[in-house]
Amino acid sequence: MQIEKYSFGIGDRFAHQGVAQLRAFVNAKREGIHISPVWNKSHREHTTVHSSPASVRAEAESAVKTLGWEGDYHVDADHIGLANVDLFIESSDFFTLDVTAHIGKEPDPGDHEAFMKQNALYVGKVPVSGLEEPLVFTEEDLHRTSQKFLAGMKEASRIYSHIESVKGKENFITEVSIDETDAAQSPKELLLILSALAQFRVPVQTIAPKFTGRFNKGVDYQGDLEAFKRQFDADLAVLKFASEEFGMPENLKLSVHSGSDKFSLYSIIREAIQAFDTGLHIKTAGTTWLEELIGLAEAGREGLSMAQQIYTQAYRRFDELSAPYAEVIDIQPDHLPKPEEVALWSSEDYTLALRHDPNSGGFNPDFRQLLHIGYKIAAEMGDRYTQSLVDHEEVIAKNVTENLYERHIRPLFLPT
Repeated sequence: MQIEKYSFGIGDRFAHQGVAQLRAFVNAKREGIHISPVWNKSHREHTTVHSSPASVRAEAESAVKTLGWEGDYHVDADHIGLANVDLFIESSDFFTLDVTAHIGKEPDPGDHEAFMKQNALYVGKVPVSGLEEPLVFTEEDLHRTSQKFLAGMKEASRIYSHIESVKGKENFITEVSIDETDAAQSPKELLLILSALAQFRVPVQTIAPKFTGRFNKGVDYQGDLEAFKRQFDADLAVLKFASEEFGMPENLKLSVHSGSDKFSLYSIIREAIQAFDTGLHIKTAGTTWLEELIGLAEAGREGLSMAQQIYTQAYRRFDELSAPYAEVIDIQPDHLPKPEEVALWSSEDYTLALRHDPNSGGFNPDFRQLLHIGYKIAAEMGDRYTQSLVDHEEVIAKNVTENLYERHIRPLFLPT
């Protein structure tokens, strides 16, 4: 099974927006852009909302049947490891292997020796097509990369082998995630990481490195745009080199995690993938959940009241909700409106604060980030919340489709 050139990870916390999400891909196809939807949901999200991996497959297949979608689509076991992969094996055909816990662990001496021997020929200057200057490696570069990343890539091999033993070699797509590490990987490190994956025979088709700058949940990129462009371009060049040099899949491509709402990066990414004629995988995580809240607020009355109640509880439980996401949010508590203030808001007040429109004077990125991580509150409402999604399906669906297509897909894949 091979991942298509362009693929798009779409999260859906409560599994009610599959059709609305898929409509965005139908719209793109009409514009001549073929993008494969990849429904993704992590073990943490399943645990929070009390769902199962099978429900993601059911949602995807139902949406595909409803709209008569004839393109490829996938279901991603998002950020899994050996401890929980078995829960996802039957229903998933795309596996994001998360090896964060093994980054920095001491590698096996034999593995380290093999890695040093395998990569010794790269000590010195390595010309890479697409880079103005060659990459320059020292023996210390090899040693340092081995000490930091080799054990993680060995763990990726263990997870991959376990999945292969159950599903068979050709029946799934493998992504390796190294985006939750302490620092961005350099192009040199990325090349050696790919060499390690080749050493352990992991046929990775997409890899999610950590990029320079901040990729906070649900808000725009914070960082140096020129630095990001340099890294992204260099990483694309390295992937093309690695695909040929290490005999890795020809469709090897970058994956951008927490890619939702990174509006300032989209033109940079679009121009780069067009220049290198390469693919892209991007994940939008929890923006669909936020569009549900926007739709409820727009619906007024009971819908607005529910959205206000969710914010009140999220505000009061700030520490609890933010702890698991501390590395991917930057919320300034003094910029959050008080719940009693929000309780008096109109539909327009709420939607202006939440909808990601930087040109709107009412947009509040701290408000948006808090609600992004506050889906646990809605999960605790149970049927009361999910029934509201049914009651206000039309207005919610419109927001979900428009968000994916107009704010994400068009800027990323369609020429301006």
